[in-house]
Amino acid sequence: MCGIVGYIGKKNVENTLLESLKRLEYRGYDSAGIALVEDKKIISEKAVGKIINLEKNLENKEYTGEVGISHTRWATHGKPTRENAHPHLSCDGNIAIVHNGIIENYQSLREDLKKKGHKFVSETDSEVIAHLIEEFYKCDLKAAVLKTLKCVEGTYGIAVISKDNPEEIIAARKGSPLILGVGDGENFVASDVSAILGHTKQVVYLNDGEVARVTKDNFEITNTDNQKVKCEINQVEWSLEESQKSGHEHFMMKEIMEQPEVIINSTRGRLIIEDGDVKLGGLESVKDELRKIERIIIVACGTARFAGMVGEYMFEEYAEIPAEVEYASEFRYRKPIINERTAVIAISQSGETADTLAAIREAKRKGAITLGIVNAVGSTIARETDAGVYNHAGPEIAVASTKAFTSQITVLALMTVMFGRERKMSLVTGKRIVEEISELPKKVEKVLKQKDQIKKLAEKYAKYDNFMYLGRKYCFPLAEEGALKLKEISYVNAVGLASGEMKHGSIALIDKNFPVFAIAPKDSVYEKGISNIEETKARNGKIIILTTEGNKDVERLADDCIYIPKTLEMLTPILAVAPLQLFAYYVSLSKGLDVDKPRNLAKSVTVE
Repeated sequence: MCGIVGYIGKKNVENTLLESLKRLEYRGYDSAGIALVEDKKIISEKAVGKIINLEKNLENKEYTGEVGISHTRWATHGKPTRENAHPHLSCDGNIAIVHNGIIENYQSLREDLKKKGHKFVSETDSEVIAHLIEEFYKCDLKAAVLKTLKCVEGTYGIAVISKDNPEEIIAARKGSPLILGVGDGENFVASDVSAILGHTKQVVYLNDGEVARVTKDNFEITNTDNQKVKCEINQVEWSLEESQKSGHEHFMMKEIMEQPEVIINSTRGRLIIEDGDVKLGGLESVKDELRKIERIIIVACGTARFAGMVGEYMFEEYAEIPAEVEYASEFRYRKPIINERTAVIAISQSGETADTLAAIREAKRKGAITLGIVNAVGSTIARETDAGVYNHAGPEIAVASTKAFTSQITVLALMTVMFGRERKMSLVTGKRIVEEISELPKKVEKVLKQKDQIKKLAEKYAKYDNFMYLGRKYCFPLAEEGALKLKEISYVNAVGLASGEMKHGSIALIDKNFPVFAIAPKDSVYEKGISNIEETKARNGKIIILTTEGNKDVERLADDCIYIPKTLEMLTPILAVAPLQLFAYYVSLSKGLDVDKPRNLAKSVTVE
């Protein structure tokens, strides 16, 4: 997702914007730009590539204005060029805008504006916003923005400044996250809390359809009909230090190594071991409704969907509730059959994933109870679901999700116990699960101590261009997640399969140049998994096997082995995922790639 930062106050605007913009680099971008009001005119500078290129263009230029906006762009409409970079200016150069989202009717708007004499310099959909505001501008910037918003169709998070209104920033949101940062004699507009944590921890989350007029000493929020709305100032729980690398070379490694602590934070105050139960405060308000549910649908994208697939097995096996996992991007196009006895659970690290949010809105329209599992406090999914559970994983900066995935599975295990104990799960079973959950941090620490061994393994296999990951039951989602991690950060063609599906076509790929990573712990489907490994071996495929400590039998089949401690079958993914993450990390590192910011990817996908 593109990044937005706006600032109004007494600090050096240029430096403040650039510093804040750098905190959004983890999102992925291909150009950057800045605009500020200086000597009754708008100064704008843009650059293709990294923010450092923008800084070079601004060298030896000292500005004294008090208001500015900035942007990192991830190309959608138009290639990554200087002309297509934000901010975009009006024809007269008096208005500048930055925009996240997609304007769906931009082509027709563009043609209409051209007929009225407007000249466009970019290929983007965003530029129409600047020209529309110019068309409606009559000395009142907010009024012009409000009229513009009535014309555009699609999604937006925008920040707007004008040379004639240097005392204000106008910001608006529909479908693309935007926050206000509240300071002392200064205020911020940003697309992400992390951008402004160095300046303030007080934030206001804008809702869809809200427009803010921001000055250095105040702010006012209205709807698009200019009716004032109430807002709440929230205190951000995590600190700037938490979003730093803490001595690690990359954010991804830091976040992998934080997983024992993340499990502790995700379970703190929630385990009632003596009763074999859990307490999830975020679900208390809907507990009566949850007792009546007859079906669970989990909606998510990418890594979060794989966590949901683990949850699907948990809910059915232990809570005895039918469950299914849907691609959030397809959910609303299928005419899903749901009712008031259906619980729809949305899983999203950012809480802003556009497709997942759309799925939740569709579920609410059809009468389902909606629940969220999100990491970002105050995010849109957290606000729009009926209830939910926060991950408490802390900020996840690397584009490839690691600790959030572990936290999501942990929360799903807690929800399974809660749902199960309200139904047929016995005290003995509940106690066994919660006791084992409490032991997970120590066991994950033990797994992470193998990182040097896994590094050597990754270096050995880094030369291969193709990989297959296999797993059964709870480990099938892990096979998909392991393959995704390798694809995301190493650009290796990797496929994740349910082991039993290999014979139905994909086994044709196996040869000496197509290694297999088999996840085969000693569980209820272990023997079945070994049969698939035997088939791979018979076709000269190189095999890495991840299995349970003490299982030496696999060494006759494996070229290499990784061992994890024994745990309950349903909790195995929490232990098994760390080696997969480390393997992908070290393969990427050995290839000299950008681990934290892989090409073409954004941390949070907030457009369809």
